[in-house]
Amino acid sequence: MSSQIYVARQPIFDRKGQVYAYELLYRSGLDNYFSHHDGDEASSFVINNSMFGIGLDHLTGGKIAFINLTRTVLLNEWVTLIPKELVAVEVLETVEPDEAVIEACRKLKEKGYKIVLDDFVYDEKFEPLLDLADIVKIDFIISSKEERAALCQRFADKPFLMLAEKIENHEEYQEALALGFSYFQGYFFCKPEIVTRKEVPGFKLNYLRFLQALNRPSLDFTNMEAIIKHDMALSYKLLRYINSVAFGWRKKIESIKQALVMLGERPLKKWASLAAFASLAEDKPPELLTTSLVRASFCELIAADVGMKEKELDLFFIGMLSVVDALVDRPIEEILDEISISDEVKEALIDGGTPAANVLQLIIAYQQADWDRVAEMVALLGLDEARIPEFYCAAIAWADEVGQSDELSI
Repeated sequence: MSSQIYVARQPIFDRKGQVYAYELLYRSGLDNYFSHHDGDEASSFVINNSMFGIGLDHLTGGKIAFINLTRTVLLNEWVTLIPKELVAVEVLETVEPDEAVIEACRKLKEKGYKIVLDDFVYDEKFEPLLDLADIVKIDFIISSKEERAALCQRFADKPFLMLAEKIENHEEYQEALALGFSYFQGYFFCKPEIVTRKEVPGFKLNYLRFLQALNRPSLDFTNMEAIIKHDMALSYKLLRYINSVAFGWRKKIESIKQALVMLGERPLKKWASLAAFASLAEDKPPELLTTSLVRASFCELIAADVGMKEKELDLFFIGMLSVVDALVDRPIEEILDEISISDEVKEALIDGGTPAANVLQLIIAYQQADWDRVAEMVALLGLDEARIPEFYCAAIAWADEVGQSDELSI
């Protein structure tokens, strides 16, 4: 049995599209497939390793962590190892609401812990838990529209809030909003809102062309200078970045041309792609940019381990571009055709089957906690499974750092 810890995080959004919390999803290793028999192990490992292994602040960036609890873990009150401000207690749907379970939830509630009911399907026996609940999660895959509407009507006067989970598209998201759900979980923000042909706003088209220029094998510094000079936001970001304490220049750099020369080609490509993507994402939920940053960093970090060290920057670019369709609300095939991305990048993002495509599919599967798919990609890439959580945590840390960076204004 592998001793490696696998913990993926999935965002939970509020009605404004901001991240309210992350649900932490566990697996002990690629050779140890999760089943209902090791649920106690899963819950206890998440609690133990979130606090004392990986670090809860590292995984959630200060947001609340939703952690699934089995009956055993709930009754043993192991979750109280985590401060109440940092965690929500998610009672699994498989936990029978007997007297002991209800009492355990009451004690946690009295101590200030949030009680969440997972994958809720109404039954009269759950009424005592509903009286203690802060949040009730409704699964949009296993429930019908009629069932969801009936539950919302039944719970209209209850003090707890409703969370719509497994929301996979904007139609479901709009339905959940209309029904009055307070929180949302799923991958609806990572897909285009409209997949029919739609005009790309002018400012976004400029940034897409900028990304095209960055992806050329040989960077044209004169062309880059002209593009940046004609965009006040990019000019400001570049000069603020190059004059930050990270570089420690003795004299302030005041010209775009000098800044480009001082940065050099590879750092320039990386910084410029980050700045352009941040600008593309300005009217989108912030988590969408975080998703792209995590993917970009993960793909870059893993390059050497998959024999693609010389392709680090390409892999970084592939990870970042993997959400570009959601940023401009157009099918990714159309976007890539219009900005003439290289065949290698296009194959990775659309066709699949290449090593670069498998790297991208690996991080997407990890973010979705699709462990079967993760195992498949690891086998195809010939990876050492023990390195994957290390790369994932490093990618999260880097994305959070960049996301809060004043120098890059992301």
